[in-house]
Formats: sequence, structure tokens, C-alpha cells
Amino acid sequence: MCDTCGCNITPGNKHLVEAGGKLAHSADGKAAVDVLHGLLSENDRQAAHNRDHLDKHGVLAVNLMSSPGAGKTALLEATIAALKDELRIAVIEGDLETENDAERIRAHGVPAIQITTGSACHLDAHMVHDALHHLDLSQIDLLFIENVGNLVCPASFDLGHHRNVVLLSTTEGDDKPAKYPVMFRAADLLLLTKSDLLAVLDDFVPARAEQHLRRLANAAPVLQLSARKGAGLQDWLDWLRAEIAARREARQKFRAAPKLSGVLK
Repeated sequence: MCDTCGCNITPGNKHLVEAGGKLAHSADGKAAVDVLHGLLSENDRQAAHNRDHLDKHGVLAVNLMSSPGAGKTALLEATIAALKDELRIAVIEGDLETENDAERIRAHGVPAIQITTGSACHLDAHMVHDALHHLDLSQIDLLFIENVGNLVCPASFDLGHHRNVVLLSTTEGDDKPAKYPVMFRAADLLLLTKSDLLAVLDDFVPARAEQHLRRLANAAPVLQLSARKGAGLQDWLDWLRAEIAARREARQKFRAAPKLSGVLK
């Protein structure tokens, strides 16, 4: 669970440990480790439910993770502008407070559900489940979940999404994959953002950032882009299109497969 900073209890799962909750008491009535394992188990169960719900509607869910200020919301704005006539997009926003990012997304005509986590520095599957009930999934092709800005905790929680995309800004330093291995090991795609600043930054070497990623035994693609300038955006859009196409193909094959009768033993 989220042992690093102690934020195990979130607004999404606190009902499990409150009076009368499923995890209100551990086996011996006091052991914290039992509660933590229980919370993680319940999160994974809820995540599986979320993913099944998304799959039934043919929705691709992408979890965006990064440190604060790496450009997640700017990337979403540029993506929406490029794909709004091609795909039906929705966004779930995670922040400790305010609806600032959700308001930016709504200004582009896209539904955005804001989750305010209070003191929790990540989203969990229970929070996302509640947010999904405010969206009409039958009208969505692509769902972005913009996680709380944090390079530690978000990677430890399955939300029910399909792909993890990690953003690393050129202003942060190319050694971040080495310093925060859990986050970068979980990446299905690494985006080096604010690439337009590389011309004036002599201490960020994209090849070095990728080398650190490979040392984590992660073969995920690495793309450079600038959401503000549009440079490299096409590669990102093509990656999204390919992921959606693959999910649609898998769904069609599942529907076309002959159904087995009887009980498997």
C-alpha cells in the first residue's frame, strides 16, 4: 500500500475502516498491517470492477502521472483540440483542492469530473469508481485520468485503467527515472514534455533519461513533445490511435468468439 508517506486512508476508501466498515477491525482487533493489506486488496477488487465496466463500454482509460507542473493538463488541452472531431473524450481530474484543471478541460467542451483528495497525494480505485458514475460511458471512446502530481504514490494504485503514461518535463532533470523507479517502471509510455526548452537547457539529455528507463528493464516507448508548440504531438496522437484500435479489435474478437456451454472442470 502507500507506506511511503502514510496516506493509506483516502476519501475513497475511508468507509472501509470507519465504524461498521469491512476493515474496521483486523484479525486481532488492532494489527495495522492487516488493515493495510485489506485496503490494498479492496482497491484491487474495485479496480477490476472499474476496468470491467470500461471494457464493456469499449472505453480506453489512460492514467497520466507526473510531478506537479510537468504539463499534464496542457497535454490534455492540446490532445482534445487535435482529436475532438475524431474521438469522444472525457477526463477525470485529481487534485488535493480546487477545480482549476477541470474547468480548463470543460472550456474545451469535454466532460471533466474533478476529484479533490484533501490530504491524499494520489487517486485510488474507489475515487475513480465514484467519478465514473457521473459519466455516460456509452458516449466516450477515450478517458483520461489525470492523477495527482506526485512521482511516488500514484504508481502504487490500480485505478482500473488500461495504460500508464508518465510525463517527465525537461525542466526536472533527466535522472528522475533512476530516482523514482516505481513510477517509471510502471510506465507504458514515457513522454518527455516541454521539449521546446531543450535548446536552452544544457543539463537535460533525452538519451540519458531513456537510458535510466532501460536500466529499470522497461522497454516502453519514449517520445519528446511540446504541448504548447505542437512539436512531437503527432507521435503521441498516433500512439493513442493505435491503443484504441487494438482495444476495439480485441473487443470485436471477444464478441465473435463462440461461447462455451456447460461447466468447466
